[in-house]
Amino acid sequence: MALALEEVWGRVKNVCKQNGLLILSVLAVVIGCLLGFFLRGKQLSEQEVKYFQFPGELLMRMLKMLILPLITSSLMSGLSSMESKACCRMGVLTVTYYLWTTFIAVVVGIMLVLIIKPGVGTEMDSNRLGGGPVMTSADALLDLIRNMVPSNLIEATFQQYKTDLIPILRVPTKTILPNFVYVVPDENDPKGQTVYLELTPPPDVIYKTSPGSSQQMNVLGIVIFSATMGLLLGRMGERGAPLVNVCQCINECVMKIINAAVWYFPFGIIFLVAGKILDMQDPSTLGKKLGWYGVTVLTGLFVHGLILLPLFYLILTRKNPFRYIRGLLQAMVIALATSSSSATLPITMKCLLENCHVDRQIARFVLPVGATINMDGTALYEAVAAIFIAQVNDYELDFGQLVTIR
Repeated sequence: MALALEEVWGRVKNVCKQNGLLILSVLAVVIGCLLGFFLRGKQLSEQEVKYFQFPGELLMRMLKMLILPLITSSLMSGLSSMESKACCRMGVLTVTYYLWTTFIAVVVGIMLVLIIKPGVGTEMDSNRLGGGPVMTSADALLDLIRNMVPSNLIEATFQQYKTDLIPILRVPTKTILPNFVYVVPDENDPKGQTVYLELTPPPDVIYKTSPGSSQQMNVLGIVIFSATMGLLLGRMGERGAPLVNVCQCINECVMKIINAAVWYFPFGIIFLVAGKILDMQDPSTLGKKLGWYGVTVLTGLFVHGLILLPLFYLILTRKNPFRYIRGLLQAMVIALATSSSSATLPITMKCLLENCHVDRQIARFVLPVGATINMDGTALYEAVAAIFIAQVNDYELDFGQLVTIR
């Protein structure tokens, strides 16, 4: 009996030693949630909440600090050692996979929102639904292409291009082009609002486009530039070897910084999660208005992330997907706390290389691209949101409109 207990205790110690950071990260999320809900009853002032969130803010700043050197060094050093044909093949497969998974996520979201119908019988405040200018699909596509080719590479490290819409004329009309959801005021409507569904701004408003910017890193432009540099350095041979060596050294240094800083993450996660809970509005009021919407989105994320994607992994690799997911749990915990795929990139890179043993060249290419263009969760909840708003306002969507949203 004593030998059996000693053997069990030895196994527990080995598990804790191998997964110490993961266990600490999960405990940090639990402690952060408990601490956040406990402090909600203390009625902390806004200044006290900011001071309390300071360790979590340091965590976010630390993660964001590592994004730029990690993306540039990993792409340049990784692609420089690959052949052009292999790189093109990997790029096509990666982009195709990301597009298909995003499409599947949207389909899952639309199917669930039509089955659960979270907006039926829900009443929303008019001031919460009132919208401003709506970005046209053409402007959004052009902004995406502009950000792929940044005019200033230094500027791309802290902001990206975004078209601003300035209203210059409003003429009362009743034309409706059914494509997409947004809300504009209407004095003749008893609720004081009219729901339009279209891909362009309302016909009674004329907007003037002007160049603008968003205070976010232009990750897409940096990825395109770094990938191009990496491919060209590989073709230069010996002449490009010094710069390749520099990139490899930078990449190794960044990974060492991540290995050293990773022990601070559980401490920072506690204050990050608790701070987000303190910033929440009244959960009971929010649950009454958006409870079924949240259930629908979470159900869609569960189906997509824990059923469909593991199923694809099983079919394509014939391996147990949950062993692979287990190696990424720490990155998932960080993603839950930060709500940012880009900020989670350094930890995801570490988990793939050390826990999942993914080829370094593949990880260096796939992860930065995925953090930029692979937005399955965003696509899912935006599709759910569009149909949810239509259901709240008793607007029936036909099949053509559902396809447009998709």
